[in-house]
Amino acid sequence: MSLRTLHPERVDETRVQAYSTFGPLLIHSLAQKLAHYQGMRELDKLEQSLVRLVEETDVAAPHGEEMKEFAVELVVSTLRNVREHPDAKQDLEEIDGRRAEGRSEDPDTLEEQLQSGLEDSFPASDPPAVVSTAITGGSKDVVGTDEVLRRKKEARRRQSQTAN
Repeated sequence: MSLRTLHPERVDETRVQAYSTFGPLLIHSLAQKLAHYQGMRELDKLEQSLVRLVEETDVAAPHGEEMKEFAVELVVSTLRNVREHPDAKQDLEEIDGRRAEGRSEDPDTLEEQLQSGLEDSFPASDPPAVVSTAITGGSKDVVGTDEVLRRKKEARRRQSQTAN
């Protein structure tokens, strides 16, 4: 069936049904995309804007105020569901309040501060600590990966010589 074959008396009724059926789906989908790409702050702004739009709209229909309440309910519940969706982008933490006083935002100054900090902390690592154990029975050689691999290779070589 197309609009051309729809009886003229059914056009308005069908339009209202289409709006009420697809409107919420479209709002939900658009809000989900906004949340995915822009984050929660933008979603909050959208919610405030939509609620204000509904509240400020003059509705001449009977039960206009009740219709507004349902519309606000639709906006709030739809955006709540979008916020809970796993694909919604979470906003980054505001770090301006935690930033150290006097810290520069200039990349050249930050690079100078980094170089200064690196020079002040030279050498970058402490010498390795001596490892001791409380296990009785004498000490064992602590060896690195290269030494372990060398010993295994040597053992395989000796084993293959005795097999021949």
